[in-house]
Amino acid sequence: MSLLFITGTSTEVGKTIVTAALAATARAAGAEVAVCKPAQTGVAPGEPGDLAEITRLTGVTRTLELARYPDPLAPDTAARRSGHPLLTLAETAAAIESTSDADLTLVEGAGGLLVRIGEFTLLDLAQKLNAPVLLVTAAGLGTLNHTELTTRTLQSAGIHCPGLVIGSWPTTPDLAAECNRTDLPAVSGVDLVGAIPEGAARRTPDDFTATAPTWFDPDWITRHLNPHS
Repeated sequence: MSLLFITGTSTEVGKTIVTAALAATARAAGAEVAVCKPAQTGVAPGEPGDLAEITRLTGVTRTLELARYPDPLAPDTAARRSGHPLLTLAETAAAIESTSDADLTLVEGAGGLLVRIGEFTLLDLAQKLNAPVLLVTAAGLGTLNHTELTTRTLQSAGIHCPGLVIGSWPTTPDLAAECNRTDLPAVSGVDLVGAIPEGAARRTPDDFTATAPTWFDPDWITRHLNPHS
């Protein structure tokens, strides 16, 4: 099983759409893809969550959600408020390992790297499963500090970060965004391997799946998403 975790420098930086774009790109390369979102918050039972959005955009139907809490909070806080037990590291790792027959399993975290998904963080989970962690970052002012803090944490923990992806590249980028395309890899030591155009989630599924591979570096796709590489 090939694993790729997706985290962000913060919440609302585009992790779900990046995960969808990765899934669409891997499928276009011939991979069988599974997507896991261990904990979904801010969505009531029966309502579509992040995994439903990924399915809508990409057609991936092998998805796995382990817990759902209605309050839009960090998963551990939301679990306590709802009276539900916290997810454990062991049960979450075992659930992800149950998708081992897929060519690629994408695991989307909640918020940033150190947000507690249950009794653990995404960093803890990545360490347990020895999984690389792709970092989704913002385009504008402030992103350099947030990005370097996260990549330094990953490096200190011995976790490989195979790339940075800008979660929403503005239609009309300002000076800070243009400079950050050069500065992000310089300050973090991690290559910028993709940028998702602003408004990508509003595209039709056909357009999304057809264009998603163009949003990533083609050599990076071959190394990390192609099941035959």
